[in-house]
Amino acid sequence: MSAMPFAVDRDGWAHGARVLPSPNFEPRPEGAVPTLIVVHNISLPPGEFGGGAIADLFLNRLDCDAHPYYDAHLRGLRVSSHFVIRRDGGLEQFVSCEWRAWHAGVSSFFGRERCNDFSIGIELEGADTERFEAAQYATLGPLVDALVARYPIEALAGHSDIAPGRKTDPGPHFDWARLQRDTRLADQYFPYRQA
Repeated sequence: MSAMPFAVDRDGWAHGARVLPSPNFEPRPEGAVPTLIVVHNISLPPGEFGGGAIADLFLNRLDCDAHPYYDAHLRGLRVSSHFVIRRDGGLEQFVSCEWRAWHAGVSSFFGRERCNDFSIGIELEGADTERFEAAQYATLGPLVDALVARYPIEALAGHSDIAPGRKTDPGPHFDWARLQRDTRLADQYFPYRQA
């Protein structure tokens, strides 16, 4: 367990996170509360770490002329996530957990559509081809614990689990067993990991 605990306040902000408010959010549907945590990976440009491009994307200020990938795939895109965990374990929050961030896209969780309505998105700075850093797990575990303490979270899933065939993240190098050990959450929180 990390010595760096987080607490999520009643407005949905995690104390200990660097707050970078994104305009890319909206209210959750009436009566909807977060019951699912979705783990993603992201790197911009793909496979490159560091720099401010992820934040710039979520803040709608990415210079799409700065890299061919941005021009081809990201121009005009409006997306966000609640959290980003950097390679060094630094935590950034872009959207309050009380609001609907735009991270899951077309998605389904055991037949329930529109996962953005009832989920919290956590992006790990990374790629499907790379292992994640120990510092990222040291932040992720306590963050998940704080979210479970604050909201009626029932499950954790990868983006690939809720959008199979369309998404592959967090990828084969993400250590679900390590996350479960770090959080000490019961097996039912990890429905896609069960045999």
